Amino acid sequence: MNRLRRAIFGLALMVAVPLTLAVSAERALAEAPLKVVATTGMIADAARQVGGDAVEVRALMGPGVDPHAYRQTRSDIVAMTRADLVLYHGLYLEAQMEDFLQDLSRKRTVVAVAESLPRDLLRAHDDYENKFDPHVWMTPALWKEVVARVAEVLSEARPGQADVFVANATAHMADLDRLLAYADDTLARVPADSRVLISAHDAFGYFGRDFGFEVLGIQGISTQSEAGLNRISELVDLLVQRQISAVFVESSVSDRSMRALIEGAAAQGHEVKIGGELFSDAMGADGTYEGTYLGMLDHNITTIAGALGADVPARGMDGKLSAGL
Repeated sequence: MNRLRRAIFGLALMVAVPLTLAVSAERALAEAPLKVVATTGMIADAARQVGGDAVEVRALMGPGVDPHAYRQTRSDIVAMTRADLVLYHGLYLEAQMEDFLQDLSRKRTVVAVAESLPRDLLRAHDDYENKFDPHVWMTPALWKEVVARVAEVLSEARPGQADVFVANATAHMADLDRLLAYADDTLARVPADSRVLISAHDAFGYFGRDFGFEVLGIQGISTQSEAGLNRISELVDLLVQRQISAVFVESSVSDRSMRALIEGAAAQGHEVKIGGELFSDAMGADGTYEGTYLGMLDHNITTIAGALGADVPARGMDGKLSAGL
């Protein structure tokens, strides 16, 4: 009888140990941070805001990097193939990576988070048929839609943590609503005849549409489009005729063409200054307030309004901007 009991106990132990190990492995997998790779800093920030401690996020493109021209490196390829989830913008922003991302989607979970935006909210792309302006992060109203999509994708990847993702997304959207209110109030202080935003490329179309600014870029929606001499000459004449006093450089685009505008206006006796450096296709330095989506937009809103004649708080919405304007 004792021998039989020992045999039954041994058999039960043999069955129980693998089951226990399987349950433990499943629990450990669920508790381990979800490895997310995002192409741009803006998407990475959204994933961090929504995912919190449940995600480990790597951004491929850092400060000053132009996503229109970016090509994946060997280390990028390794990171993406090892990730649980790859998030990219879409809308032809990562034009040089698109083929690779589509190929990768056959093997890994790869999601273009801006592609789900309703087409009636998007600006048509002049350079490409059936394409749209990808710079939707320039207005918090559109970016909320992207944040909601990120929350949805993370919840699909980790259903057991969906409540956490939804709560985090809701809290972040409240901050985006506050940023939108700040933008509406601050930009409304710019004199009506000064609401002209001229920058290196046409990245601020949604900004202009939502906040009532005329937006002009030397290049088109993509930095890969040509900046012709005729376009520069046209903008110089406009600066002089309308007595526009400030233009803006971008952190991810060379300022050479903007300097040409200033020199051209000076040759006609009109002084134009650099109103400041704006974050167009990339955020600020990692670890800074400007290295977050809120900080990026706060900087742009405050810089534009201040340079074009509005009375603005020197350090932005919450006093967090790194330097007075």
